[in-house]
This record gives sequence, C-alpha cells and structure tokens, in this order.
Amino acid sequence: MAQVVSAFSDVFRTTAGTSYTVTACGRERTDGTWEGWLEFAPDDTSPVLRTKRETTQPNLADLQYWATGLTPVYLEGALARALEAAPRTRSTGVPETPAYDSPAPSATIEEPIEHPILDPFSVSAKGEDLLRQQLYALSERHLRVILRAYHLADPAEIDLEALREAELVALILSGVRARLRT
Repeated sequence: MAQVVSAFSDVFRTTAGTSYTVTACGRERTDGTWEGWLEFAPDDTSPVLRTKRETTQPNLADLQYWATGLTPVYLEGALARALEAAPRTRSTGVPETPAYDSPAPSATIEEPIEHPILDPFSVSAKGEDLLRQQLYALSERHLRVILRAYHLADPAEIDLEALREAELVALILSGVRARLRT
C-alpha cells in the first residue's frame, strides 16, 4: 500500500498561476524494494499530478532518506515532468495518504535496450521447460529487456514496470509460442 514519505513546505507556482504542494510517496514492491514518486496537489480543484517512478530504494528508511535530499530545483523539474502527463485524480488539499497507489505508468522505456542476456527462441528449441527454468533464474530487469528486444510485448499497451517475475515470464513464454506457430 502506498504511503506519504515526506511533505515539502515549498509551494510551486506555474506560469498559469496554479500553486502546488508536493509530497514524496512510496510503496513496497513485491521484491521487497521500495519505489518512490512525487505528487503535486494543486490549490484549486484541478487534478493531482504525479511523476513516474523517481527512485527505487532497498527499504523504506532509504526511501525516506532519498526524499530528504530533494532540492527545490529537482522538485520544479519533477513538476514540469508531471505537467506533461494526463492526471486522473482530483485534489482534496494536502493529503495524508497518496492520491495514487503507484507512480505514473512509463510511456517511454526507462532502461536502455541492451543486449538481452538470453535468446528465448534459441533456448525454447531445447524445450519450453528449460526456457521457463532459465527465465526464472533472471532478474525482472533482464526479463523486461528480453521482452523489449524481441518485441514480445507492446510497451504502449502493457506497463512492463508494473509486472512482476511470473507475469514477465508468462509474457515471454506466450510470445515465443505465438511466434513459433506462425
């Protein structure tokens, strides 16, 4: 469950005249790490804005420490990024809980497409069980790289960052099966 990690006293005003108060929010991921994002609550009834994931930390204490180092310049840049995304939740003033349960979905690839650590088609030629076994031995990051590099999932339709290991493996397996049938 998401929680407010830090509330900032700085108020940021846009050129349109809207003022925003900022909170750093976070949630524990299934792998035990914590991801953090920023939410900007306007002084009017316009929607609360949020950033994509700003950081991933090993624990809540480190996420709270990260938030203490955020400068006004960083927060201004984060507000500019958040203004580019389409918001969905209405502001109700300074929140005690985050407006969202997660950071904004990634519209672009956040990790560089690098050479994938294994070729799922080559391994599947030796058997799907072997492919499944080898995929479960990889990190979620490596699984995402495989999905992107072999175009096994459309990032515009599926937020790969929100998926966990079992879901990523299932996507790879179904993508390989579908390609081998054609």
